[in-house]
Amino acid sequence: MREAVAEQAAAGGTARRLVAQGGLAGLALAMLLSSLGISIANVGLPALALAFDVPFREVQWVVLAYLLAITTLIVGVGRLGDIVGRRRLLLAGIALFTAGSAASAAASGLWMLVAARAVQGLGAAAMMALATAFVGDAVPKERIGRAMGLMGTTSAVGTALGPALGGLLIAAFGWPAIFLVTVPPGLVAFLLVQRCLPADRVETQLESQLESGRGAGRGSFDGPGTLILALTLGTYALAMTGGRGGFGWSDLTLLLAAAGGSWLFLAVESRTASPLLRLEMLRDRTLRGRLAMSMLVATVLMATLVVGPFHLARALGLGAAAVGMVMSAGPLVAALAGVPAGRVVDRFGAAGMTVVGLGAVAGGCVLLALLPATLGVAGYVGPLVVVTAGYALFQTANNTAVMVDVEKDRRGVVSGVLNLSRNLGLITGASVMGTLFTLGVGTEVAVAAPEAVAAGTRTTFAVAAGLIAVALLLAVRTAGRR
Repeated sequence: MREAVAEQAAAGGTARRLVAQGGLAGLALAMLLSSLGISIANVGLPALALAFDVPFREVQWVVLAYLLAITTLIVGVGRLGDIVGRRRLLLAGIALFTAGSAASAAASGLWMLVAARAVQGLGAAAMMALATAFVGDAVPKERIGRAMGLMGTTSAVGTALGPALGGLLIAAFGWPAIFLVTVPPGLVAFLLVQRCLPADRVETQLESQLESGRGAGRGSFDGPGTLILALTLGTYALAMTGGRGGFGWSDLTLLLAAAGGSWLFLAVESRTASPLLRLEMLRDRTLRGRLAMSMLVATVLMATLVVGPFHLARALGLGAAAVGMVMSAGPLVAALAGVPAGRVVDRFGAAGMTVVGLGAVAGGCVLLALLPATLGVAGYVGPLVVVTAGYALFQTANNTAVMVDVEKDRRGVVSGVLNLSRNLGLITGASVMGTLFTLGVGTEVAVAAPEAVAAGTRTTFAVAAGLIAVALLLAVRTAGRR
């Protein structure tokens, strides 16, 4: 009898572990798809411009619509998940992403495709914010680092897979295939989340609040604040994406409008009973420091993506295929380092590993700023591997530190803000680091001498090393306050 009970208990424990692993796999797949949605579309822009007979300034909206939807809405959907339930909103996000993918493939015109990509981006915003938030619900504290490492790995795989997979699909089946390819895994992610993640337990709380007419209770949604923040973030993103290579008056106007929107958002939040972002959360110096670190590191990481292709092609004289292979080294290292980084964070602590990761990024940037171009590809790839491995460790440690102690009913919005800081860093890096590179080259990059391009690379990464030094200072101060 006792043996039968023990066998049943063991079987039950195994079943629970399988369900938990299935749920984590669903979250990881959601992260992979949201990253793939960015990288796979970039490689399709030339084919889309040819198919729709439009100039680049118009076809780039296929990428921008997706990025803008994520950037403007990720905090709002994170907070909404805290209110209506993270599982149900994550399922809705995966469904929107998958439907947007199918609609993108079926689009008969450019602006239909742009609209479908915006829908896909809305789904991706929910997937990014809530997949990270769900880790705190589904994983014990002592294993959160490993789970965050897995999230980072799948995100890096999505980024690395996009260019190669997109190129193959376009060559074999045409541009619709780069959107259709995400439909089957989207359905798999939906089923895994639906069957393996625990049901939300907020229905009765929300329904009782609605029935009693308490609009400003703990579970009410801050519509005005969400709208103002979305418009502000969208304005900033447009200024940054429009100002690559140099800012004009229109970009400066957009930046000033974004600054005014930020002030208005804080004013509205200070007077709202149930704000999107609690001001006391914004006053938390530890959280502010970690968000600032995330943005600074993402800004520097974007330098490798913006400057790298030009350095490899113009300074080192590599062909397009070789440039693609070398550029894939960074995402590949991030993918391989993510899970081991999570184990290291769980063992040695998030605060210390944040500093170690930033130190590696800083060291790699210094090497890129000092090593001469005469060292060839090895002189670029070696430091790039150091930067990317450090980034994987930093991101895992920083995300773990932010999410491990956050209140359960605020995990969605905090996860959204954390992902937002990274996205803003990437957007800022594309503009600012691209401008620094152009200034360092001193002439039009397309016709510049190899020595001038190498000088631009050194200038860019010298500034990048300075930015990481600021992040290191923040990390040390943050660790000292724990």
